Amino acid sequence: MYNLQFEEAHRTFNGWEQSHPNDPLGPASDAAAYLFSELDRLGVLQWELFLDDEKFKRSRKLVPDTATRQAFDKALARSEQVVDNVLARSPQDENALLAKIMGLGLRSDYLALIDKRYLASLGYMKNAGILADKLLAMDPSCYDAYLAIGVENYILGLKPAPVRWLLRVYGAQADRDQGIEKLRLTAEKGHYLLPLAQLLLAVAALRDKNRHQARELLAGLARQFPNNALFRRELDRLH
Repeated sequence: MYNLQFEEAHRTFNGWEQSHPNDPLGPASDAAAYLFSELDRLGVLQWELFLDDEKFKRSRKLVPDTATRQAFDKALARSEQVVDNVLARSPQDENALLAKIMGLGLRSDYLALIDKRYLASLGYMKNAGILADKLLAMDPSCYDAYLAIGVENYILGLKPAPVRWLLRVYGAQADRDQGIEKLRLTAEKGHYLLPLAQLLLAVAALRDKNRHQARELLAGLARQFPNNALFRRELDRLH
């Protein structure tokens, strides 16, 4: 999926789902592949969209592919059904909790990046952060879960101070520095979400004008995922 080989990713996830029907991470990962493919098709992953907030808000209205959206929703529905069944039997099942966190994050991403429904996206982002806090209280070594907290804190921490205060009143976490710290934990010790955390850290480094750190992160991603032209293109721009 990170290599933008989406058909192969779907085959892998579908095979895992068939052989492990009680693992909600299979369909959650399949949903992630549909989201990544749509972001790639629409050009949403272009760096300038993330580096210029006003440009991102003014960017052209996106026209999502109906079939991909339906497949994305169906994959998430399958994951959520398995999650509910597992948690009904074992409320502290860490794998199911992680899958639920990932599902909330995926819905938040689709709403924000494709539908441009930022307020609705915030609700899913906040719920993912709350659930990640719960999971990490049980197992601090579940490093993938730190990404949800990191994303919430970093993105909301970029807002003007009065907005951050209002977000905290409503329970959102909005500490930019803490967001970077949590993202770094996933980028160094995560499993499924490690490359995504590294990508987000590269974006943060570029925002901070730290071109050296951004180059290091992008170079590592380009070596690991040679078919992903985004990493190579942005690395060339930095050079």
